[in-house]
Amino acid sequence: MLSIPNPNLIEKENIKNLAFGSNDVLRDEKLVKQRVRKLKRAAQLGNIYKTKSKILFRSLEGIFKVETTVWAATENYVSLKGGVLIPIHCIKGVDFY
Repeated sequence: MLSIPNPNLIEKENIKNLAFGSNDVLRDEKLVKQRVRKLKRAAQLGNIYKTKSKILFRSLEGIFKVETTVWAATENYVSLKGGVLIPIHCIKGVDFY
């Protein structure tokens, strides 16, 4: 995962209170493709093994990290448990553990 010093840890339930920009946080096409692959893998691991993922993302309020199970990764959003959505273009990095 990209290393960002001291991202704000956020509970998934509080993500609904954030506002997101419209620009992609990644500029390199290779990193964009890697992000999509990792998000799809995170969804597989979440659905099959209930594995949690760490997602680093940017909102208009700053950079946040959430540790949760990814349920689905569509073309535009990542769906977390409880119907929480994060726009994919706002995600800087994904790790599994």
